[in-house]
Amino acid sequence: MQFSYSWLKTQADTHLSADEFGHLLTMSGLEVEEAETAAPAFSGVVVAEVKSVEKHPDADRLNVTQVDAGTGGLIQIVCGAPNVKPGIKVPCALPGAVLPSNFKIKPTKMRGQVSNGMLCSTDELGLPDDGVNGLHILPDDAPVGENLRNYLDLDDTVFTLKITPNRTDCLSIKGLARETAALTGCAFRQPQIQTASINSGKIQPVRIDAPEDCGRFLSRVIENVNAQAATPDWMKQRLARSGVRSISALVDIGNYVMLEIGQPMHVFDADKLSGSIIVRRATEGETLACLNEKTVTLSDNTLVIADEKGALSMAGLMGGEASAVSDGTRNIVLESAWFAPEIIAGKSRQYGFGSDSSFRFERGVDFELQRDAIERASELVLQICGGQAGEIVEAVGKLPERKTVSVRTKRVAKLLGVAIDEARIENILASLGLQPQKISDGLQVTSPSFRYDIEIEADLIEEIARVYGYENIPDDYTSGRLKMMALPETRRPRFDVYRQLAARAYQEVVSYAFVNEQWEQDFAANSHPIRLQNPLAAQYSVMRSTLIGGLVEILQNNLNRKQNRVRVFEIARVFRKDSDGRFIQNERIGGLVYGSALPEQWGEKSRPVDFYDIKGDVEELLAGKHAQFVKAEHPALHPGRTAEIKINGKTVGFIGELHPQWLQKYDLPQAPLVFEVDMAAVLEQEKTVYRPVSKFQPSRRDLAFVLPESTGYAELHAALSSVRSPLIQEIALFDVYRGTGLPDNMKSMAVKIMLQDMEATLTDEAVEPLIAELIKAAESAGAQLRG
Repeated sequence: MQFSYSWLKTQADTHLSADEFGHLLTMSGLEVEEAETAAPAFSGVVVAEVKSVEKHPDADRLNVTQVDAGTGGLIQIVCGAPNVKPGIKVPCALPGAVLPSNFKIKPTKMRGQVSNGMLCSTDELGLPDDGVNGLHILPDDAPVGENLRNYLDLDDTVFTLKITPNRTDCLSIKGLARETAALTGCAFRQPQIQTASINSGKIQPVRIDAPEDCGRFLSRVIENVNAQAATPDWMKQRLARSGVRSISALVDIGNYVMLEIGQPMHVFDADKLSGSIIVRRATEGETLACLNEKTVTLSDNTLVIADEKGALSMAGLMGGEASAVSDGTRNIVLESAWFAPEIIAGKSRQYGFGSDSSFRFERGVDFELQRDAIERASELVLQICGGQAGEIVEAVGKLPERKTVSVRTKRVAKLLGVAIDEARIENILASLGLQPQKISDGLQVTSPSFRYDIEIEADLIEEIARVYGYENIPDDYTSGRLKMMALPETRRPRFDVYRQLAARAYQEVVSYAFVNEQWEQDFAANSHPIRLQNPLAAQYSVMRSTLIGGLVEILQNNLNRKQNRVRVFEIARVFRKDSDGRFIQNERIGGLVYGSALPEQWGEKSRPVDFYDIKGDVEELLAGKHAQFVKAEHPALHPGRTAEIKINGKTVGFIGELHPQWLQKYDLPQAPLVFEVDMAAVLEQEKTVYRPVSKFQPSRRDLAFVLPESTGYAELHAALSSVRSPLIQEIALFDVYRGTGLPDNMKSMAVKIMLQDMEATLTDEAVEPLIAELIKAAESAGAQLRG
């Protein structure tokens, strides 16, 4: 929202300086993004009248003028502007004047003729372009000799506010004036709107066929207007300082009313309408040529203003070209309506363009403002363009219901930490136009039509805090001591994980949670990912269910920058739906390694990183847990080089080499290895249990088993571990043999069994039955003791 401070003061005459006012607005929640004067600094420029113009004797494009600048006599100024002529009033920079960019004016000679000043254009003064080629022409009643900055109010401050979506009431001068009066205590002077005299019998019938979408629609016919009438300079100035370009008087009046009181309006050429105006949903595939020179195909979720022949405009968004006013317009229809925010919201994105009207309607316009707006617009049309006004025709649909909200005085004190007198609270609410009424334990208000955001008690308390002043609320009520609670012994500190991976040469990365849909198909075989309704871009259209896509993209970026050894990890959330359609998010840790196993050096031969390198990293990450790596398949990984990670029989992640087809698709010279594990499983740890060291000697037994190539050590280990005995301290693989002496497709695995008794020396009588039980357990897994 951009506005002129001088215009605001016509409705709320605060005596604060521009800097003080800007600070006050920001502290009350209306953030000031920018504040600048209406024109750059310059001095010594006055209003002057050109008395005579003669051709320069020695220059074809120059004129010698005699100018009255209020100095007591005529001044000779040489001027090259094409529009200079006797009788016009223009800005004149007298000798000693300093124009923008520190351009100083002094008497000079131009081709032999003395020039005692300079007649100025808007460009030379740093003013908004008026579209005139030459001097800036001032009104005929401009007082000669008057300082131009005073006459044009060029020391006015133009504020640009960042209005939050819930404060649509502050998107107008009227709303800002109401807010200013509440914050400063100055008088709030609402615009006095004159009711138009009815001297035309013509009316425009209206009908609402979509009452849920349009709560109120008013129309008024004004006949015999002069569409070519000039927009007054005062209106042009206010529009320009609000960031709105002047187009024509009729269009400017609609924009002016919107800025002044907050109601967007539209003007139709009455002679281009056919029958009644109808507010309805568009027919799917219906087309409309818009004022922005675009022809759009409408969807049935779009509300339109139509006549008996077809759509005239997109409600609240953009007018149609066919019914637009022009210089030849004689009769007009003024439209003032209230549209439900839900029907306007999202249409700017849907059709690729928006407007000041849609910006307001989609946030919610005051639903009691339409009659005032059409009367104010009628007043200005009759004043500037003339004509005869007809009766207002009104159609009503479904309007919002006002909410009754209570606020307790004690609750205000509890939430804000400061006791505010009930009379002060009542005065604050009254100044905001909320009309409070006393109840037993506080005050009650009925939310006004211009405040959609007043719904619960906390909303009122927020308003009280804003006007009371956040800086007036002492901060000692919020002070306190925070004691860090110790983590339970069964939970590992998060930063231990970061430090552990960093110690193994991994670097942390952060990637988007929104990913390319193709990644989900490639790396997770997820054909139904969670889709975003309004994605930032096409490549960020779904939520990720795996971290692999982001890690592969980061690898590509590194390879493009000649980084040939990459070790990265990310700790982040992934998203999926369960069988009931509910959204579930889990935190996972993912890692990727690529390139050589060790940095380039003389002490070790270079070799590519392999499955067992990254498996060692994961085992270190899961140290202290009974982790198993079981052969598995995964859509992202190589079929024969993939394993599930299980802890106590529960799958917590996967590990493996990227599938060869993705190497080709993503242009990777070498296969990276990746892992992904539930973060909860990594952070969980067993409680430390202390036990004495045995003073008795351990016993080692080595067992070699012959088993099929398809059987992994994990299966053998699981079988051996099923034998429960306090004597078994360790089971570990120490040799694998394939070759002579073994049948085809068979291998030998040698396992060491460490046995130890905490209370006595081991004997064969205790060990042999246990070894026999272990051999029997191995046989259940398809292994035979090697002879």
